[in-house]
Amino acid sequence: MPDSPLPAGVVHDLPDDLKDALLSRPGALATWMDITPLARNEWICWVEDAKKPETRLKRINWGCENLEEGKRRPCCWPGCKHR
Repeated sequence: MPDSPLPAGVVHDLPDDLKDALLSRPGALATWMDITPLARNEWICWVEDAKKPETRLKRINWGCENLEEGKRRPCCWPGCKHR
């Protein structure tokens, strides 16, 4: 676990459920620490945009899998509408 808080996005704070998932998956965490604040913002907004809890959980799991593969942005996401 990192000594300092995990970095968040430009607009969004890192939600606890996504933070916990990242901390439990070293490969995903390594990519998270390497991507830009804007890219982190995209991942956070994509997770938070889910309307149902089960969709949110799927996005967190899928997102961590993709981060483990080195993918730096969510696929097919038009981008955060809050920036």
